[in-house]
Amino acid sequence: MDLSKVKDDRKLELSRWYFRGGWAFLPFLWAVNFVWFYKDAFKRPPFEEQSQIRKYVIYSGIGALIWSIALITWNIIFQKYRVEWGDLGDELTFLIPSGSP
Repeated sequence: MDLSKVKDDRKLELSRWYFRGGWAFLPFLWAVNFVWFYKDAFKRPPFEEQSQIRKYVIYSGIGALIWSIALITWNIIFQKYRVEWGDLGDELTFLIPSGSP
């Protein structure tokens, strides 16, 4: 999408939509919102909708960061302790690796 051709009020609607969509356990939308609208929120000369876009960009960046940290932490814990969890670890595993732990 070429955001330079989109009017500022439409950018605000898009930013708000991506922010709200992220609450539906779609943190990727928060990351997209942060990347797409960062320049409009912080680099452009002031315009009417900028403060609201800035708010959504900041919250989206924080949300995406928190989700990333949570997913990386879960991945590390799961890989480290999967074998020790026994049957539960096997039930949570899609493909069980062959070989000995």
